[in-house]
Amino acid sequence: MDVRNCRSCGRLFNYLTGIQLCEGCKAALEQKFQEVKEYVREHREAPMNDVAEECEVSVKQLRQWVREERLVFSENSGVYLECEKCGAPIRMGRFCENCKNKIQGDLRSAYAAPVQADTSDKKSRGKDRMRFLDK
Repeated sequence: MDVRNCRSCGRLFNYLTGIQLCEGCKAALEQKFQEVKEYVREHREAPMNDVAEECEVSVKQLRQWVREERLVFSENSGVYLECEKCGAPIRMGRFCENCKNKIQGDLRSAYAAPVQADTSDKKSRGKDRMRFLDK
């Protein structure tokens, strides 16, 4: 059993996975998320600072929800994040499309079958073999 203190209220709770919040604080945070989502639907062009003020949520929390792709602002709102790899402006998530494609390609090449060297040359094949002296 892993017992920890809640980051929000400080109470002890049985930690399983995810963020370090007790069940009560998780429920309150989810309720706050639903309020923010409804506000963003009604005010599509609202900037992030206005949403944070009206819904009484920190800008940091809003950014986290956008990075998790749970919350999406309209293109007219002017809300942009930076790609964590190259710094390009993005609408949601952690990486821009170019960086996502590059990371995907790197992962695919890491899992690709290794290329074996051609050992059909008979002269070089005997060179690496073990030799024994006759008695």
